[in-house]
Amino acid sequence: MSNDRNDDGGVPVPSVPAGASGTAPAEYPPASPAGRGMFGNQGTGDVSGYGGLVRPRRSIEEASRPYGSYFDEVRDALEEAYPQFGEAIEKVVVDRGELTLHVRPERIAEVCQVMRDDMSLRFELCSSVSGVDYLGADGRRLHVVYQLTSMTYRRLVRLEAAVSAEDPHLPSVTAVYPTADWQERETYDMFGIVFDGHPNLTRILMPDDWEGHPQRKDYPLGGVPVEYKGAEIPPPDRRRSYQ
Repeated sequence: MSNDRNDDGGVPVPSVPAGASGTAPAEYPPASPAGRGMFGNQGTGDVSGYGGLVRPRRSIEEASRPYGSYFDEVRDALEEAYPQFGEAIEKVVVDRGELTLHVRPERIAEVCQVMRDDMSLRFELCSSVSGVDYLGADGRRLHVVYQLTSMTYRRLVRLEAAVSAEDPHLPSVTAVYPTADWQERETYDMFGIVFDGHPNLTRILMPDDWEGHPQRKDYPLGGVPVEYKGAEIPPPDRRRSYQ
């Protein structure tokens, strides 16, 4: 809500922000280009409404060898242990001192099996499975991220697989990493990514009859009004222009 001055003494008066709608909670907003603020800001990733944050859009390029650290050893060991390496691995990225292997979704369970079982790799633990929605930045906008840990060699590696919102399917890795069970359920619940072969793929945070997946970026903010010290604070989509 901005303040404009009227013609009777210059007293600030509230004005409705452009694009605001009284029925916003029931409206699905149009898809926004990546890097644009959610509350009417143009060209930034700022969601506060201030507009001072400028987030450069970075393209993730495949790393060139040598990667450094233990990363070359991990790639060489996987390539030797897994003959389908060239078909399964889309690209290798080294960014901010971390190694990420981008895997074709249909191959993710096979790659995890090799990463766990091969004696030169020994990534025994999958500590996290999570989702990311790259709306407007990637045709396969829904990414699944797996954090693997080798307790034998004290190493970390990230696997990432991308699927489209129209066909959000990839194999479950619960047979390889039982710790992925509830994490895959949460990723399904929040992002609508379907893990084929999961033993019990049901919602884990939202009610079973909930419609939609709340962490997708085209999901409406919604919310409920909250009373605080005698004042009623409206939900986010009634406070600012949500685009």
